[in-house]
Amino acid sequence: MLVEPELIERARTGDPTAFNQMVLAYRRRILGIIFRLIGRPEDVEDVAQEVFVRLYYSLDQLRAAEVFEPWLYRLTVNASFDYLRKAKRRNESRMADLSEQQVMMADSLASSRQDGEDRQKSKVREFTEELFSHVSEQDRILLTLKEVEGLSLKELEAIYNVNENALKVRLFRARQRVLKAHQAAVAGGKL
Repeated sequence: MLVEPELIERARTGDPTAFNQMVLAYRRRILGIIFRLIGRPEDVEDVAQEVFVRLYYSLDQLRAAEVFEPWLYRLTVNASFDYLRKAKRRNESRMADLSEQQVMMADSLASSRQDGEDRQKSKVREFTEELFSHVSEQDRILLTLKEVEGLSLKELEAIYNVNENALKVRLFRARQRVLKAHQAAVAGGKL
């Protein structure tokens, strides 16, 4: 855990300083998870703010400090799901949200980056996003939490409220669906 159980207990009793320390401790991790789940950098801060607002108002419902991290991850996943559901209903288009000047600036910035490592990371990310675009949001989020964020099975058990065997089956099936999507993409010449 990134914070001591005593700090969590203080925050539960209404100590604003303790709550702020918790937010500062987990902010980067939560932002990273949200970024990987929703894929829209411009909305990551908004979703993170929603996570921490939910945390503030529901902290008194936390049973024990030991389950804080899985509980916070669950809040993060739920807020990300909510965002994705709203985005799907609005049928947003990424490029349509930008002005012509913003698109030109983004193109200029993108073309100025020549660092090989950044390009490699971008290719890996695009490849992963392409594969994940062919599976359900539930599979994408589960695999992101396990494979990208490195959460343990115990942490995932607490988030999904299922036993380890059921979680292993979900992970296996999600991986199989990604593999089938990859094979279809290769066969179709998309990769």
